[in-house]
Amino acid sequence: MNIKVCGITSLKQLQQLDGLNVDFAGLVFYKQSPRYAEGKISGKDIKSADLDIKTVGEFMNASFEEIMKTVKAYNLDVVQLHGDESPHLCEQVSNEIEVIKTFAIDDSSQKSIDYMVKEYDEVCDYYLFYKASGKDKDVNGGKFDWQKIAVAQIEKPFFLSGGIGPADAGLVKKFKHPDFYGVNLNSRFEKEPGQKDMALLLQFMHALK
Repeated sequence: MNIKVCGITSLKQLQQLDGLNVDFAGLVFYKQSPRYAEGKISGKDIKSADLDIKTVGEFMNASFEEIMKTVKAYNLDVVQLHGDESPHLCEQVSNEIEVIKTFAIDDSSQKSIDYMVKEYDEVCDYYLFYKASGKDKDVNGGKFDWQKIAVAQIEKPFFLSGGIGPADAGLVKKFKHPDFYGVNLNSRFEKEPGQKDMALLLQFMHALK
């Protein structure tokens, strides 16, 4: 089970996640986010740190040039595309670096997961699924109906996101799908936006074992 913690805003917390053997750390490069990383954590610091954790740059409707400039500045390992990016843009980016493409799941929609991801199947490395809401691309809301994922074929490693908290390790362990790769954790493991509670993360990780 891979753990991705997004919304990291300090080198100290990045180092703490690395010490906990968390697999992925997300840095948000969307200016409207309260977890916007630029100005809080520098690419120079990340480059000089000896880290095993994979750093994920999270973008929303950014240009290819902007994405790649940030990848270079922060020495990112993965890019997460969290907006309305086209398959063409995903392909451009994935030719340079691993890509996670996110999809908002509407429990009331009759549209199948497999239909939603079809155009992106050849142009990204991972999917991330979260609950659609009235907010602007909010992955910090509640859970969607995971059964919609369980019955989909998907055939690509994916993350579950949205509403997963410290008490949900049992639900995560019960969820079964051959392509289930990991969970994305954020607001329910925070003291405040961008400040993760490492004790809660450790509790969750122990409960997954």
